[in-house]
Amino acid sequence: MTAIRAIVTDIEGTTSSIRFVKDVLFPYARRRLPAYVETHGDTPEVQHWLHEAAKEADIVEATRQEIIELLLRWIDEDRKSTALKALQGMIWREGYEAGEYRAHLYPDVAARLHAWRGEGLHLYVYSSGSVPAQKLFFRYSESGDLTPLFAGYFDTETGPKREQASYQRIVEAIGERPEHVLFLSDIEQELDAARAAGLRTGWLLRPPLEMPPRPKHPAYTSFDAIQP
Repeated sequence: MTAIRAIVTDIEGTTSSIRFVKDVLFPYARRRLPAYVETHGDTPEVQHWLHEAAKEADIVEATRQEIIELLLRWIDEDRKSTALKALQGMIWREGYEAGEYRAHLYPDVAARLHAWRGEGLHLYVYSSGSVPAQKLFFRYSESGDLTPLFAGYFDTETGPKREQASYQRIVEAIGERPEHVLFLSDIEQELDAARAAGLRTGWLLRPPLEMPPRPKHPAYTSFDAIQP
């Protein structure tokens, strides 16, 4: 079998519990978004993403309050908006830096990431969260700062996670042939897209998810079971 040289991992449901994102990060950003936009809305970075959100919603003119209400609705809908994810990441940074929470990791993840990196594998992240938010997640994890382990990060600016072309762009960016890259996720449709692009795949089915009788992808309940 072709040797794996690089591993690209998802975050939610793969390295970390979806509950942390749903029960901690999303509510934190929702509570603070109105005040954050009001106090930071004149900075170039925030202005840029507010403009991108309006453009995504096909809004030509809107008040700041209308944009805030739009973003809050998108949070409730868990919309995979690059503009929303960027603004959420800025808000989460304040919470991480203030020590209000640490990113959850499954118990097997940190040790296995260290082991894979020690074996010479190159590690990457591909998540719907913005790249800055991904870096914060692994910098302020329950297992300490893991960012030195990663060679790069990808978000929805690379492309939607359920589209084959996104994975083609990733392998081009990291300079590997697709058959040398293993993509890990808990979402079957993402794995389908990665496989269509030629990548190897690993389906994380962490409890309480159940193993199907005939999984379409190599399936694992933890990183410890994966042998790249």
